[in-house]
Amino acid sequence: MKEKEAMLFLGFLGKAVLMMTVISIFGWNGVKGHRVLLDTDMGTDDIFALLYLLKLNPSQIDLQAVTISTNAWSDAGHAVNQVYDILYMMGRDDIAVGVGGEGGILPDSTILPNVGGYLPMIDQGNGTAGYCRYRQTIPVGHGGRLDIDSNYGFRKSFLPQGMRTYSPLRQPTAQKVMIETISAGPTVVFLIGSLTNFALFLLSNPHLKKNVEHIYIMGGGIRSKNPKGCCPDNASPSCQPQQCGDHGNLFTDFSSNPYAEFNIFMDPFAAYQVIYSDIPITIVPLDATNTILVNKNFLETFEKNQHTYEAQYCFKSLKIIRDTWFDDQFYRSYFMWDSFMSGISASIMRKQHNHQGENEFAEMEYINVTVVTSNKPYGVSDGSNPFFDGSKTPRFNLERNGVHSGHVQTRLRDPFCIVKNGRGRCQDGYTKGVNKPGGVPVLVAVRAKPNRNASSILDREFSVSFLDVLNQAEHTGRFNFTTQFPYYREAFYKPDLRGKNFGKNLVFDMDMSAGDFLSLFYLLKLPVEDINLKAIIVSPTGWANAATIDCVYDLLHMMGRDDIPVGLGDGFAMNQSDTVFSAVGDCRYSKVIPQGSGGYLDSDTLYGLARSLPRSPRRIY
Repeated sequence: MKEKEAMLFLGFLGKAVLMMTVISIFGWNGVKGHRVLLDTDMGTDDIFALLYLLKLNPSQIDLQAVTISTNAWSDAGHAVNQVYDILYMMGRDDIAVGVGGEGGILPDSTILPNVGGYLPMIDQGNGTAGYCRYRQTIPVGHGGRLDIDSNYGFRKSFLPQGMRTYSPLRQPTAQKVMIETISAGPTVVFLIGSLTNFALFLLSNPHLKKNVEHIYIMGGGIRSKNPKGCCPDNASPSCQPQQCGDHGNLFTDFSSNPYAEFNIFMDPFAAYQVIYSDIPITIVPLDATNTILVNKNFLETFEKNQHTYEAQYCFKSLKIIRDTWFDDQFYRSYFMWDSFMSGISASIMRKQHNHQGENEFAEMEYINVTVVTSNKPYGVSDGSNPFFDGSKTPRFNLERNGVHSGHVQTRLRDPFCIVKNGRGRCQDGYTKGVNKPGGVPVLVAVRAKPNRNASSILDREFSVSFLDVLNQAEHTGRFNFTTQFPYYREAFYKPDLRGKNFGKNLVFDMDMSAGDFLSLFYLLKLPVEDINLKAIIVSPTGWANAATIDCVYDLLHMMGRDDIPVGLGDGFAMNQSDTVFSAVGDCRYSKVIPQGSGGYLDSDTLYGLARSLPRSPRRIY
């Protein structure tokens, strides 16, 4: 009997060892179950990338965490709640979400815990307020952060609402989520926003670098030639090419810097730290994304293939971008950026020991790359570079005459960068191909592969995969807002004021801070015989971002006052918008407002309470 029990025990032990070996081989070495952390700024193309990853088989690509890049195309409060809602729709409330943090960097370069990543490292002090050196190249209104934060006005009308939401003092920070995720085991990191969060992680946690298996980056332009802004073949002699042939895509400031791509430009020094981290890196730059347009055939095919909630959400996003594009060149200007990187990365990761980056969607090549963080001549102090100016010892132990010691682009139309009758000379954020030594060999996607099916109207292999993956029945979204709440109806509530003797007419101008909302509540509770609130003007130059206007609509809806018109003010203080491209401008005054707790993050979410308001049928669009 004892011998039989011993044999059973040995058999069980053998199976356990075999199972652990299989888990070790397939889960640890990367054939299956790659643990992925995604750092994103939640632009529209980031939504496509996130949903594409969520649709893949978790036994191969296992998304563990999402962290929010807060110094690029979206604002923290709006971005984090959109992530929560997307994950809830997809049944993935198990995925950790991190955003912001109140830490800072001291003058002696000590990085405090939980730096929020709201500012580029060169301007990061001990707090979350600061100047928009690079971010001012991103439009704040339509076509920029307003549209991204609200997903063109229909985010709240489509996405369901789960239990998770931003809550002050309870929301995990980006750094906390990165540390916990990467500490748990080997992790692949996807970076599809600015690289600030991850650079801070690497500098603060060098002992965890060994757990980062690979870094995939969407960003930069190495040999790329911008196809936008070119004169057509039949153009008149008066046609002046704009960005045509530039390496970068800073469409708001190409006259100063024709070399940089937005993700890298938002924090060139952070990008440099990541590139030189000695971790294997794959970059999907503009070189590749410029070869995969969202063309008319793709959009028309997409319109006919919306069989899941996630496909519907992506199509609606893409269609409204097309419909509101600033000129008639959408089909020559909009590319598959972050989603393309997700597809390439996932395809590479499915193959074991795939050092050459073989994949279904893009041709790959090793290129020696560096990131330009300052402009020559080096070692000249001109007040533009906080790493060196006014300090006896350069920050982060940088070399006084090294590559980081030159002029750093300070703002839009920086006079240093402007060359009369020539191309801008600033190269901040340029992912430059260089000869050895001096650069880092990285695997680079150089062009999209054509569709193997020559009879298809879709011209790229990934275009087919993107639509197939979004529409597959597996790992699909459970519901949208209207199917989550089937009895919800869009209704406009207006009070019956017939026979009332109105008091003083009032127009309320508010900046959407918490105090302003309390004032609005008070005004709405007053008898109309005393105060007749005729209209509300929302100012996005104060304590909240423009997309928070949706909270005003929701509050009025709750109070039964959908009759009160709401207007959105200008996105800039007087004389702060750019004279060349008015959608962008300076933050001379708003830079004093904290971007984290007690500032924009809390105002944009009403300290987490905005999600408790009913959803108004009125939106920014």
